[in-house]
Amino acid sequence: MEQLEAWTGAFVGAVWSLPLIVLLVGAGLIFSLYFGFPQLLMLKNACDIVRGKFDDPNDPGEISHFQALTTALSATVGLGNIAGVAVAVAAGGPGAVFWMWITGFIGMCTKFTEVTLALKYREKGETGHMHGGPMFVIKNALSSKFQWLGWAYAFFTILSSFGAGNMFQSNQMASIINHSTGVPTWISGLVFATLAFIVLVGGITRIAQVTSKLVPAMVVLYLGGALYVILINYAKVPAMFADIFTHAFTGHAATGAFAGVVVKEVIMQGVRRATFSSEAGMGSAAMAHAAAKSSPIQEGIVSLLEPLVDTIIVCTITALALLITDAWTVPGVEGSEMTARAFSMGMGPIGRWIVTIVVTLFAFSTLISWSYYGEQGVTFIFGEKAIPAYRYVFVVFIFLGAIAQLQVVLNISDGVYGLLALPNIVACFILMPKVKNMLVEYKRKLKNGEIKTFK
Repeated sequence: MEQLEAWTGAFVGAVWSLPLIVLLVGAGLIFSLYFGFPQLLMLKNACDIVRGKFDDPNDPGEISHFQALTTALSATVGLGNIAGVAVAVAAGGPGAVFWMWITGFIGMCTKFTEVTLALKYREKGETGHMHGGPMFVIKNALSSKFQWLGWAYAFFTILSSFGAGNMFQSNQMASIINHSTGVPTWISGLVFATLAFIVLVGGITRIAQVTSKLVPAMVVLYLGGALYVILINYAKVPAMFADIFTHAFTGHAATGAFAGVVVKEVIMQGVRRATFSSEAGMGSAAMAHAAAKSSPIQEGIVSLLEPLVDTIIVCTITALALLITDAWTVPGVEGSEMTARAFSMGMGPIGRWIVTIVVTLFAFSTLISWSYYGEQGVTFIFGEKAIPAYRYVFVVFIFLGAIAQLQVVLNISDGVYGLLALPNIVACFILMPKVKNMLVEYKRKLKNGEIKTFK
């Protein structure tokens, strides 16, 4: 078993290495230049769309812009923003935050590209539900020689949904509840499996209803606690930002055991964690957006907000709380436990409870969103008739993830998750002229007042 863990660990390391990082960052930069940086120029329009200004009741789809956004955010705003940022800062120092910002910024345009394409090439299933994502883009837009990429993407999505999107989340929920309250992990696993099943049987409509209420609440709770920690130490904020910018290029972390970190490691940690946080380039969020009542270009513009929220805003607030309290320099403390320590240092015992509650909510929302992503993979390969069976298996894996640390399965899943980027980026590169044509036409209509408003 140890040898198998070593092999699968090597697989994860090989996938999440420099070539993949260069691909994701390079793609985001190319898209940003090619489309004229819509992440800067279209943000106001994105906010207008989300608040329903252009909602056409006759548009195809099942959920609103806001519900699609919160469903996608529920999968991205999660443990990566709590544990992932702590890992990045601990390994790369304050400078890693700067590279998280850069990656999040250019990732906004990658997200815009993949979501626009997902809506343009989505399908209506036999039961009337909308299905979309990179596999459907490849199927409906690319030639026969690329079709194997669609099947590969669907297969990778299913595997990722059971591992990173399910077992890892349930394990983290059960673990932190056990440490905070003493409740056995099997009880937590049973409770969460039951709750998830109740949500999942309602499909994307019920998932969207839950996430549209859960995501704003948990973001406000978490950011409120983190901002409190920052504000009571406000005098240190300018120095923290100075450290972030300085160490991004010097390659040296603050002091002690973290001194001497090379620039390459700083950059790698920042980029890798930002990628995990935003999922830009993976195409996963596009599957949630594909169910929205929207035109392709408008939903693509809405998706610009995702990396802005989860990577630039939430990750920055987390990083500042870690840096200001010096929680990141405490030896032997990692991941979400480091963030919990930062909150406790700033707020006392209530800080740990806030992190416990938020980790639980984040993990649960990520879990139910990824179940929907897995359903899209199942639909693509086996058809809609296989969805009920998939849901039952998914719920069982929630319980298994809570009671066991299946590192081999998680390693395979994390590695496969990284492979999602390859089919998705290929499709985005080939089809980006179509996206640009839609964007140019939309901007023309917007300028001339041809876009109909409803509110």
